[in-house]
Amino acid sequence: MRARDLGIRIGTGSPGPHNAITDVAGVRVGMCTVVRGDGALRPGHGPVRTGVTMILPVADGIWNAPVFAGSHRLNGNGEVTGMEWVRECGLLGSPIALTNSHSVGVVRDAVARLQARERPGGELFWAIPVVAETWDGVLNDVNGFHVTAEDAMAAYASAGDGPVDEGNVGGGTGMTCHGFKGGTGTASRRLAEDAGGWTVGVLVQANHGRRSRLTVNGAPVGRDIPADVVPLPIPPELRRGAGAGTGAGAMAEGGGSVIVVVATDAPLLPHQCDRLAQRAVLGIARTGGTGEHFSGDFAIAFATGNRLRASDYGATVPRIQPVTMLSDGHIDPLFDAAVEATEEAILNALVAARTMTGRDGVVAHALPHDHLLEALDGCGLRTVG
Repeated sequence: MRARDLGIRIGTGSPGPHNAITDVAGVRVGMCTVVRGDGALRPGHGPVRTGVTMILPVADGIWNAPVFAGSHRLNGNGEVTGMEWVRECGLLGSPIALTNSHSVGVVRDAVARLQARERPGGELFWAIPVVAETWDGVLNDVNGFHVTAEDAMAAYASAGDGPVDEGNVGGGTGMTCHGFKGGTGTASRRLAEDAGGWTVGVLVQANHGRRSRLTVNGAPVGRDIPADVVPLPIPPELRRGAGAGTGAGAMAEGGGSVIVVVATDAPLLPHQCDRLAQRAVLGIARTGGTGEHFSGDFAIAFATGNRLRASDYGATVPRIQPVTMLSDGHIDPLFDAAVEATEEAILNALVAARTMTGRDGVVAHALPHDHLLEALDGCGLRTVG
């Protein structure tokens, strides 16, 4: 189930055929979902509610043909490995992997191992993979370090260019969003031919936001579904000494993070990718996210409209590489697309997610579709455009 299956349209733009990041030609997504165990938390044993998502920017090998890329930080309480090099040189030369906060290292090492495996034997090289995280400790034994290199390899091997699974899958498996079950979501926008005909695709790992601020098409959905209607997922250590939905609920909300990955086939240069990533966070804001102090909110954007040779020294690397650039005066439709696709991707993560019981019996309830539609219909805001 997705937002459009419920009759909800976000913005005025038109999606691509899958309404997913994979609508950008060459982009592939793979996932590995790790779920096992129930009951009381036993660190190192479970319950486990986690996974890995892998976004491959191009179909014919990112290792030797990087793409231009950029980023934006809304709030920096999080980790994205490899971003300093992206900021420095404006190039993305690895897949983008998403996982939980305490599994960044093992996934980063696995991606470096993948690159080593695909290089000629004995060749000297260095790898700075891009791996981002959000914290799934409300539902998952995050301190048990259950994600393995094999999980990351499986996500990479499963990557495909068709429809993308959403909700409780991949790196989004154990995530919550605006006090409901969250996780993985995606959406896309295809520009009109007179605006260039390019595609913008977005994938989010949504684990952020307060219930009271959740907004859909301008409707105060979160305010209309308070904690006494659908309880918040509150771990026992925050329940003690306070009732659910009071001070404990406030402590549990707002943190956790959101990662936005934006892809486009437009011919953008790195500074334009930075600008596209910056606009994506407006999609976070339109759903009610504010970049809370305990939330790591990052956007990464890459553009496949220029294909480059790797910038290693050597006789086989051209001294000068031709590139093309979209004129800045024509970039606004891409900005619009990034905002709308990010907003819809977050909503798709919420609509697709299913109620999940995690460690210690903590329940993250799915956003109830009937309540969502009632809130939208009450404001006359189910559809826009």
